[in-house]
Amino acid sequence: MLRSRSRHLAIGAAFVLLLLPAAPASAQLFFSTHPNSGFHIGPLIVRANVNPDDPTAHVNVLWSVVPPPSTPRTAGAVPQDFYLLWPGEVISGAAPGKPDAELAKMVTALGFDVIGEGRIPLYAQSLNDPDAAAKAEPVPGGVPYVTFVQSGGALGLSPPATWIRIPWTPRLPDPRWLMDLRFRSPSLIKPKKASWVEAAVLGEKYIASISFNEVRDRPLFQMYFAHRDRAVRLADAPAELAVNFSHSDELKIDEVFPRNTIRRLSESLESTEVVSLFLDTSEGIAPQQVTVQYGYFSKLQAAVLVALPAIFLALGYAVGPALARVGGYVGGWLVANVRMGGWNRGPAGRETGTIVSPEVVARIIPGKTTLAEVLALCGPHPEQRERFAPERRRTLVYRGKRTRPTAGRVFGWFFTVRHLEVEEHVVTIEMEGDRVRDVQADVSRSRLHVGEPV
Repeated sequence: MLRSRSRHLAIGAAFVLLLLPAAPASAQLFFSTHPNSGFHIGPLIVRANVNPDDPTAHVNVLWSVVPPPSTPRTAGAVPQDFYLLWPGEVISGAAPGKPDAELAKMVTALGFDVIGEGRIPLYAQSLNDPDAAAKAEPVPGGVPYVTFVQSGGALGLSPPATWIRIPWTPRLPDPRWLMDLRFRSPSLIKPKKASWVEAAVLGEKYIASISFNEVRDRPLFQMYFAHRDRAVRLADAPAELAVNFSHSDELKIDEVFPRNTIRRLSESLESTEVVSLFLDTSEGIAPQQVTVQYGYFSKLQAAVLVALPAIFLALGYAVGPALARVGGYVGGWLVANVRMGGWNRGPAGRETGTIVSPEVVARIIPGKTTLAEVLALCGPHPEQRERFAPERRRTLVYRGKRTRPTAGRVFGWFFTVRHLEVEEHVVTIEMEGDRVRDVQADVSRSRLHVGEPV
C-alpha cells in the first residue's frame, strides 16, 4: 500500500513540476544522508575511458567533499554517508562484500524494482603523490549499489538507474585526497546506425555520451524529487567531464558537442586523446553533457581510404578517354539503330523535299493545265530549268525523298532498325508558254543498311 502511494505521489509531483514555469534548481547527482548538510562536492572529475572493441566504458568518478564552515548553521553538517545517482546501470568491479539490503529497501519503498546489486571498488588517491592513480589505496569493502527500473504504468518499462551509497571516511573531506569510484557502464556508448558499405569502408561508428545533473529521464527525476532536500551542490572548485579515447592513432572523431569542449592528447596516457568539458558550477540542475561521435579504423581501412581516391584518379586519366570513345560508339549506335514510335504502331517514315502523289500527277493534263494550277497543285517552289534554243521552254522539277525504317524488335515505344527503305520521287513538268506540254513522274526505290549515308 505504501509502495503504491509513494509511486502515485512521485508521478503526480513530476507532472506538477512539468506544468510549472522553469526555475533554477539546486539539485545535483550527489546526495547527503541528512537534509541541508552544508557539504559541497569539489573538485569533481567524471571520466569515461573508451577502448576499441569494448562496448562498455570504464568510468572513474573522482571527487572530494568540501565541509561547511567550522561553525555550521545547519544541523545536518555532521559526518555522514553520501549517495550518487548514476544515469544507467553499472558493472561491478567485483569488490568484496555483500549487497546492502537497506539500500535496496530505500529504492523499493519509492516504487522501483531492483534489477541488480553489488559493490563497487572505491579508492583514495593522494594529491601529493605524482603516481597517485597507480598507488591508490582501496577502501575496504568498497561501496554498495543497487540498479533499479520503473515497470508498469502507461509509460512502460523505464531505463535503468543506479543508486550508490558512499560510506563516510576521514579521507572524504581531506583536501589532500581524492576519492576514486571505479566501475564500467554499458549505457555511455551506443552504436550509430550505418549501411554495410559505410561499416566495411569506414568502420563501425559509435556515440559516447557522458553527463552530469541529468535527472530528466525516468526514474532519475522521481529519485531526485524524493531526495531533493538532501542534494549536494558543486563547490567553487574545478569540475570536469572527460572522455579518454585510447589507440588515438586508429581513432577518427567525426563530431563533438558542445563546441566549447577541449580536445588534446593525454599527458599521462600513451596514445590517448582526451575530450573534456569544464562544468559550470552555477548552472544548478541544468544538465551538462559531452557527446562524441567517433569510430576506430584498422590499418587495412586506412590504406583503403588512401588508395581508393588514388585509384579512381588514375582510372580517370587512363580509362576516361576509352570510356568516352566507347560511349560515343554506343551513343551513335543507339541513335542509328533505335527509334521511338507510337505504342503498337509501326515506325514512322521521314520525308524531305516535295513528293507529288500519283493522284496529283493524274490531275495535270498536258495542253490544258496552266502554270498557276501546277503551282497550286504541286507547290510554289519547284526546281526550274529554262532552255532558250532551239526554242524557249521551261521545265519544273519536283524532287522528294521518303525514308522509312523497317522495324526489328519492338519494346513498347522503342524499336530497333533492320534497314532503311528509300523512295526517290522526281516529277518533271515541261511547260510550253503558260500551259503544260508534258508530264513525267519517276519513282526509284532502294534499300540502305543502317549507318550508310542517306
